[in-house]
Amino acid sequence: MAKDKCPECPQCLPGWLVQFADLMSLLLVFFVLLLSMAVMDKKKVEEYIAVMKKSMGFISSETETTQRKQAETDGESDGGGAGMDDGSGADNEDAVEAVDEIVQEMNAESTNEMQQIEISKGQNEFSLDIPSTIMFEDGEYKLTNKGSKKFIAKLARVIRTMPQTFDIEVMGFTDRTTYRSKTIPRDNWDLSALRAISVVKELIKNKIDPAQLKVAAFSQYHPKSDMPGENGRVEMKFIANNDQTDLLGEENFFDRLEQ
Repeated sequence: MAKDKCPECPQCLPGWLVQFADLMSLLLVFFVLLLSMAVMDKKKVEEYIAVMKKSMGFISSETETTQRKQAETDGESDGGGAGMDDGSGADNEDAVEAVDEIVQEMNAESTNEMQQIEISKGQNEFSLDIPSTIMFEDGEYKLTNKGSKKFIAKLARVIRTMPQTFDIEVMGFTDRTTYRSKTIPRDNWDLSALRAISVVKELIKNKIDPAQLKVAAFSQYHPKSDMPGENGRVEMKFIANNDQTDLLGEENFFDRLEQ
């Protein structure tokens, strides 16, 4: 009787594949160890894990969309990130525009080019250059001009309705004419300082918070022009305080001016 023939065995996997699989496992453990000792950005790691899970079929595209929306919501609640605009730029534009309207009204009442208020804008601030002849009599520091008081009252109204607070610096300057007197103001220093103080007190009368205000005096030592008539002036610089919140909510800026 013939012996039974041995059935053919299936071909085995090549021997090198076992060593290769062990090597890949060791490399994986090595990189996991490196990852565990590294300082990581939690958000980026979570995004990376989500991508890996999706590529391996562990997470659906719908779940990924939900996670992305959640991450965007978290970013907004954290302040919108470094690249997001907090809206202060638009608020500042509104403030400058409202002040500019008042300046144009004041300038329209004067036909003298030497008595025109100038407004200039910088980054996160704007300033008014007001000729002293508009607000004060020659050699005087008391604010008695009704037109000037009306101008400051309108200006104060805009300041109160600004969506964020401004630090306001009022600076007094005189021309190069030497001023001497035995009574106050005794010289150009007194005159420039007292004129700035008069403007600040008028702002306070119109319900501007004194904590927002400060005074500086420069006498005749910071001329802006070679023409003496242009150097006597009061400058008001408005510097936006970005740490302040929007105290008046989402209400339209110009709607508040009507109140």
